Amino acid sequence: MSSGAEATPLVGRGKSTADGHGSVADQDSFTGEVPGLGRVPEVEVPAVAEGRWLKAALEAILIVVDEPVKEMTLAQVLERPTHEVVAALRELAEEYEASARGFDLRQVAGGWRFYTRPAYAPFVERFVRDGQQTRLTQAALETLAVVAYRQPVSRARVAAVRGVNSDGVMRTLVARGLVEEAGTDPESQAVLYRTSSYFLERLGLNDVSELPELAPFLPDDVENIEETTK
Repeated sequence: MSSGAEATPLVGRGKSTADGHGSVADQDSFTGEVPGLGRVPEVEVPAVAEGRWLKAALEAILIVVDEPVKEMTLAQVLERPTHEVVAALRELAEEYEASARGFDLRQVAGGWRFYTRPAYAPFVERFVRDGQQTRLTQAALETLAVVAYRQPVSRARVAAVRGVNSDGVMRTLVARGLVEEAGTDPESQAVLYRTSSYFLERLGLNDVSELPELAPFLPDDVENIEETTK
């Protein structure tokens, strides 16, 4: 789903070729501002073929995202025209399909993201189910506590309370059925999370209102801590 328009270029740090975009050898780094992402640090472009580095860069970005990424955002981050990014994405999707990978690249909800191929879903389910016997890490317990007492809560809010990125831990808790999506925030449109019925079952509770009070375990300056995490 390409608009055909070129992305607003970032501030290039290399030479420019006749087409204005620069070759891989010339356009060796860039830096600039990307709407919604803030300032992009200087990046060294690997010395590989133009088409290959673009695909590799797209793979590197898409492997870490939790939600579909828009084509324009990818084009701005990689400082390439939108139509080139769209073409590379479609070629990647076709390559994965042709090689019968265990995952595919799909265009959904106005963006692109990796998904497990349906034929291999049973293996993923078995892996997740078996993994539920593993004890939760300290990070997972902390994150689960934040969700339980702050729900519904976004990943950004959880990260603010914990002071560290919690995306990976949240994915683990969702995969293990302890946390589930609970709509979106009306202002930021961020996905909200809450504890699941399985969480209540594991703790022997009928409702989250039965969770123990936190007050006896909080520091005296809890009000100041509250302000700094807002």
